[in-house]
Amino acid sequence: MTDSLFITCSQCGAKNRLPASKLSDAPNCGKCKQSIFSHSVIELDDSNFQRFIQNNDMPIVVDFWASWCGPCQHFAPVFQQTSTLFLDKVRFVKVNTEQAQQTAAMYGIRSIPSLLVFKNGKELTRQAGAMDQSNFTRWLSQF
Repeated sequence: MTDSLFITCSQCGAKNRLPASKLSDAPNCGKCKQSIFSHSVIELDDSNFQRFIQNNDMPIVVDFWASWCGPCQHFAPVFQQTSTLFLDKVRFVKVNTEQAQQTAAMYGIRSIPSLLVFKNGKELTRQAGAMDQSNFTRWLSQF
């Protein structure tokens, strides 16, 4: 891991440079002074998705979902609960494919839920379908 990382604030979207050793110390944003990790899951849309994934050195796991999708509704609490276990290691993002159609199309989302992992703006891997908490935690441990 490098000495410092760029992390986007979950409150205001500002890009912050933080020492890697301070990520678990509940750092505050230099711009808005709020906790950078105040939301364990961040909702993004077409207007802010690209900027968020480009401006984070931490891995970002993105849940592409829709309100009408039964497996998505079943997976939502697993995603939320697991996010609190990885708060200073992985950023958790949800993208509603009904509202962010351009982003979903850009990444070729054909089935939901679909989980994509990004780091430094590049897609590392993807997983289609919901997982239970045990399998999801194991899957995330590689990042």
